[in-house]
Amino acid sequence: MGQTKPISIQSTAVPFMLISPDARSGGMGNLSLAMSPESNDLFGNNAKLPLLKQKKGFLINYTPWLKDLGLTDVYLASAGFYKKIDDNSSINSSLRFFSLGNIQFSDVNGTPTSEQRPSEFSYDFGYSFLLSDQLSAGITLRYIYSRLVTGSFIGNAVDYRAGNTVSGDLSLFYKQNEDLTGWHVGMLLSNLGGKISYSNATKNKYFIPANLGIGIGYLTKVDTDNSIEFGADVNRLLVPASPSAVDPDYAALREQYFSQSVIASYLNSFTNKYGMPIGESLKISVGAEYNYTDRFFLRAGYFIDNNKNLGNMQYFTLGTSFQYQQSKFNISYLVPSGGGITKNPLSNTLRFGSVFYF
Repeated sequence: MGQTKPISIQSTAVPFMLISPDARSGGMGNLSLAMSPESNDLFGNNAKLPLLKQKKGFLINYTPWLKDLGLTDVYLASAGFYKKIDDNSSINSSLRFFSLGNIQFSDVNGTPTSEQRPSEFSYDFGYSFLLSDQLSAGITLRYIYSRLVTGSFIGNAVDYRAGNTVSGDLSLFYKQNEDLTGWHVGMLLSNLGGKISYSNATKNKYFIPANLGIGIGYLTKVDTDNSIEFGADVNRLLVPASPSAVDPDYAALREQYFSQSVIASYLNSFTNKYGMPIGESLKISVGAEYNYTDRFFLRAGYFIDNNKNLGNMQYFTLGTSFQYQQSKFNISYLVPSGGGITKNPLSNTLRFGSVFYF
């Protein structure tokens, strides 16, 4: 009999922090890090915000999540605000709220016992500034709250509670030319922060989705009214792979896994013991955006996650937006892929967003 090969999975708490709330990014396969600055960059690479033309803006986004599976009460909603302090710096703040819908709990006999509505949110405050005419940087501080289930259950001595932690982001943006034509480069270290616990058994705390993202973009102007921009992002979780339950040393490996410090976990995510093969650890986004007079936009993109243990997720996206006076409206669509049991659960996902400039 052949030995079962352990499966490595990078599992984290609060995975909603990896969902882009931005409809512009959603229309380009989640591409954003090095594309030309836009208000929704406050949810990601906020180093670009000092380069915006508008002095300040308020934005809202809404994404029905997993709606193609028949779920109607799971969604991601977000709101944000930015203000340029001067020509060289800006501040921003944002809130993300993720509803996981209504969940019915039952006892061992299948008898319904209670209902709960788990939810999670994060609140950010960021500051960004120019380092030179070509380079800018951003920092973000974040509070994360996650209430999956609360209380204790019959036969279980564990008292479940909401978890919370703090984290931060560091971002950089480089532009080749003053008018943003030519090459751009972006980098984002996100969700660098503490572990999170959901019970009184505080020995085992879970990692949050620390991530390293690097992007490149290129903008060319066809004429005074028309421009086209292309880009690619590569993202990698800085989270160690959890041990497999089929491993004969699972108990010892599990204890070692949870005992890692946060800093050690970032480094261990690249090691042979805890790391994922390069071909399975990267998420790649490629996309393009057509811009007509900064008033009308068309977008397309492709997303690849080659982790075979998580379904080798790949899909196309489309998006558009238009600006009317001081308001901009964005929408993106995730094109269905797969079929039957292999159908992408995110098929037909729509993202809606609005930006109001002052």
